[in-house]
Amino acid sequence: MPSASAPPHPTIASLLRRGDLALRFLETADAARLSHEVRWVHSSDLADPTPFLSEGLVLLTTGRQFEGVDDDAYTRYVGRLADRGVVGIGFGTEVVREGVPAPLIEACRAAAMPLFEVPYRTPFIAVARANAEEVAATSYARRTWALSAQGAIALAALRPDGLGATVSELARQLGAWVGLFDAAGELSRQHPAGGLDAGTATALRAEIGAVLRRGARAGSALRIGDTPFTLQTLGRGGHLRGVIAIGAGDLDREGRGVVTAVIAMAGLALEQHGDLARARGALRAGVVQSLQGEDSAAARRIARDVWGPMPEAPLAIAVTDAGAAWSDGVAEYLEVRADERRGALFFGRSEDGLVIVTPASRTGVLEDVAERFGCRIGVASPATYDTFTRTMDQARVARDRGEDGVTRFADVARAGILTALDTVDARALAAAALHPLVEFDRDRAAALRETVKAWLDADCSHEATARALGVHRHTVRARLATAEKVLGRDLTSFAVRAELWAAFQALDPDA
Repeated sequence: MPSASAPPHPTIASLLRRGDLALRFLETADAARLSHEVRWVHSSDLADPTPFLSEGLVLLTTGRQFEGVDDDAYTRYVGRLADRGVVGIGFGTEVVREGVPAPLIEACRAAAMPLFEVPYRTPFIAVARANAEEVAATSYARRTWALSAQGAIALAALRPDGLGATVSELARQLGAWVGLFDAAGELSRQHPAGGLDAGTATALRAEIGAVLRRGARAGSALRIGDTPFTLQTLGRGGHLRGVIAIGAGDLDREGRGVVTAVIAMAGLALEQHGDLARARGALRAGVVQSLQGEDSAAARRIARDVWGPMPEAPLAIAVTDAGAAWSDGVAEYLEVRADERRGALFFGRSEDGLVIVTPASRTGVLEDVAERFGCRIGVASPATYDTFTRTMDQARVARDRGEDGVTRFADVARAGILTALDTVDARALAAAALHPLVEFDRDRAAALRETVKAWLDADCSHEATARALGVHRHTVRARLATAEKVLGRDLTSFAVRAELWAAFQALDPDA
């Protein structure tokens, strides 16, 4: 199982190990330099590409920029890249020149910049694709780990000593020491036992005592000797119940999500049985976060084990006001209704407010909540769990553009796209308008979206569109006719054309 404190990531070394790329390292840096994370691979033959680069990047070049330059130019070039945070250079040979220039090798060696040769038979796009595949695999592994960790921690919380089991499980998942300090600043639980030396334990206890005396909810980081620590308070501001200390430095997003779930559960356990609803709410928020990560199967399994089956699709996904004073009351009300409607109602908090999920055919509870608490609720178009993230965007738009009560995205969408260009609202509306084309293209390997956009860009000229796409004008006419059917809209109408043009502009204004 991957550790949250040491997530795997693509490196130059991992690219060099790819036999299909046939890259050759030119011994310009030590192994430590080869282990730096490669966040992206870019190619450029500019003499100074640094304005267009970011840190953690590998730059590929064919060396066209070095024609007619002296040796000092190589040194300045490598220096600029090193200052920008570039972690490696790949030189494509036999494109502009044979072999890698000796001055470039020497400049990279002097700067300890990793340099490797990209043979003619290996296209730059293959190197970039290999790195992108590693990035995607790492991201998927981290999401999978986070869901598994949250499930294991949730099960640990159900054991007789739920609090101690949760601390132990968090330590195992993070591969780090974890300690729970009570409201008096004393270490009550830890895993592994005796994991800190006496000096470190004394210094940590003093820091935690200072945190508790301040009485404010907070997260902080500190270093004692060579050991980094992350501290998270438990309980309400002015009434702290304790602190969880983790013997690890910066965690990635998934690691922080797992810790956040544990913080919520531990703090609420310390609030005794009367505050158990908060712990349930934290777990619900974790399920919502997992659903937004588009791995709904694991999230639904966790929810099923705790509350029973999730609502069946097609779904009505709704979002209430964020951070409203009445939100706790709504959660308590929904907890009761969820028990009554087992399998037909789920809810949980997100950064944007309280998320409510019901079958699309049973949305009466949304009207009940809106009327009882006088709140705003936005409801997305019927959806599935696979489209949860995109559908959440629709619900937010409906809520933010609606009045008190329930506002449905379908009603907002009918108001048109041009009213919300260059906003989050516009992007959600535009994505909904063009989604039929995207879905058709994906299922049929067609090019309707590309054709409609090119046609609008060409002032609706079939001839100009055909030239731009490199196809026959009859092909353009046939695609447009199909697009009309897929969209259910008349493309001879100026209003329809304007809305589609606006949709493309909202999603990709620079294209």
